Amino acid sequence: MSTMPDLHAADHPSSATAPEPRSGGVRSYYRVAEEAGTVVRCEPAEAQIIVFNSPTIEDEADLMEYYNIDYHTLHSSLDPDELSRLEFEADHAALIFKRPKSFSADDNFLLKMTSTGVFLYEDHIVVVMPDDAPLFEGRAPLRIFSVQDVILRLLYQSISHFEGHLKAINMLSDSLERRIITSMETRYLLNMFALEKSLVYILNAINSNSALFDKMKSYAERLGFDHEQLGILEDIIIENQQCLRRSEIYSQVVAGLMDARASIVSHNLNTLIKKFTIWTS
Repeated sequence: MSTMPDLHAADHPSSATAPEPRSGGVRSYYRVAEEAGTVVRCEPAEAQIIVFNSPTIEDEADLMEYYNIDYHTLHSSLDPDELSRLEFEADHAALIFKRPKSFSADDNFLLKMTSTGVFLYEDHIVVVMPDDAPLFEGRAPLRIFSVQDVILRLLYQSISHFEGHLKAINMLSDSLERRIITSMETRYLLNMFALEKSLVYILNAINSNSALFDKMKSYAERLGFDHEQLGILEDIIIENQQCLRRSEIYSQVVAGLMDARASIVSHNLNTLIKKFTIWTS
């Protein structure tokens, strides 16, 4: 097990001298606007939140050399199959959590998961994302006054994305069910199988995040969370548990109805064959 770091160590990298992208990198810079309780874009020299989207090889080199991020940990934050976890290094804490990937029509009803890495230093954080998903979107029931608040906002936002995916799966399932009843095509049934597989991915991701949140609660003081932020983290844990239960229910319902829906398709095909037999006899 990694030893817990002193996040106030003197040798941590300073965001005031953050390197500029060397080649093809997509980096965004934000600072905390305490008077407004939010974050705003800023120049690299003022940045408290440095975001790397779809990092290139050059970006990865900077992350390892300048920010002292371990190669394995860096690539874990870009791996969609990696489990959520919390690790402590000499000058920072590394959090990797799961979130839903933005839906694409090319995915054919399969909702995929991805990972995000957050690296917490004394007075700033580095966020590494394998895609260009918006970082601060939607509304969240908390204001931002520190980099710890930013982390809580990102975790809350991931839960909101899971809930949105579950709502979408519920609507798609109802629509596909109606089509399966009246159609003799198997493609709708295949779409249902994709949704069932998506729910398995979602269940695994939420479970993985749950273990991360519990560990964060145990090390809240080391992560710099004050009493109020710890209360928000506990609320996040409750929200995540509710989201987990909802996904379990949806998964059981979809799995339980798959056999019945397959039987409907088979019945429709048998009916069509009988009609053809009568017409050709």
